[in-house]
Amino acid sequence: MLHQPGQLFISESDEGELSILQSEIAKMVLRIQEQNEALRREKNRLADSLADIAHQLRTPLTSANLTLSLLKNSAGEAERRALLRETEERFLQMDWLITSLLKLSRLDAGIVVFQRERVDVQDLIHTALRPFSIPMELHSIALRVDVPKGAVLWGDKGWLSEAMQNILKNCMESAGDHGSLEIACADTPLYTEITFRDNGAGIEPEALPRLFDRFYRGKNTDAAGYGIGLALCKTILVRQGGTITAKNHPQGGAVFSIRFPK
Repeated sequence: MLHQPGQLFISESDEGELSILQSEIAKMVLRIQEQNEALRREKNRLADSLADIAHQLRTPLTSANLTLSLLKNSAGEAERRALLRETEERFLQMDWLITSLLKLSRLDAGIVVFQRERVDVQDLIHTALRPFSIPMELHSIALRVDVPKGAVLWGDKGWLSEAMQNILKNCMESAGDHGSLEIACADTPLYTEITFRDNGAGIEPEALPRLFDRFYRGKNTDAAGYGIGLALCKTILVRQGGTITAKNHPQGGAVFSIRFPK
C-alpha cells in the first residue's frame, strides 16, 4: 500500500474482519490521495504567488532605479525636486505593498487574533475616512454618508477600518477628479450592511468573478494597484464572519457591499 496506493488484493466480496480492514484501508488511501492533491495545489499556488510578488515588487523598484539614473544627470533644481518626489512615491508604493503582503501572510498563518467588540458604524466609517480627507479634497470628490444612528456590528474595529480603507481607495481611484462617493448603511433585524458606490466607469463584467482574487488586476495591465487591497479586504471580513460583494450600478459606477449577520 505504501508503494502502490490503490492496489488492494483483499477480495471485496469477502465478509468478516478482512473485508472491514479492506474498507478502512481504502478510506485511508483516498484520504492520503486527497491530502497529496491538496499539497500539490498549495505548492503550485505558493510558487505562483511568489512569482507575482516578485513581479509586483520589481515594477516600482525598476521605476525608482530609472528615476535615480535621471536624477544623476539632471541639472535644474525644479527637475531634481520632481524626480525626488516621484522616487519617494515609488518607495511609498513598495512600502504599502510589502505591508499588505505581510498582513496577508499573518492572516493566512492564523496568527491574527480578531477582537470581537461592539462597533458603532458611524464611528467606524469616520475612522476609515480620516486618511482620505485631504486626497478627497484635492481631487474634488463629493462625499455623501447616510448611516442611521445606533447602527452597530460586531468585530475588530481596527481591522474593519483597514478593510474599508481598501474599498475607499478603490472607489476613489475609480471616481477620479470631480467624482462622487456614496456610503450608506442598512440596519435590519437580520444583518447590518454597508455599501460604497462611486460614479466611475464600473467594473468589467469578466472581472467581477475574480475581483477579490490576489494579484488580479483585470485585462488592463497598466491599471494602478497591485491586486492586493481587495483580496486583503475580503480576507479580513470573511475571517470575522462577514461577506463582501461587488457589482455595477444600473446608473453607472461600482457598488461594494459589506454585510454582517446579527
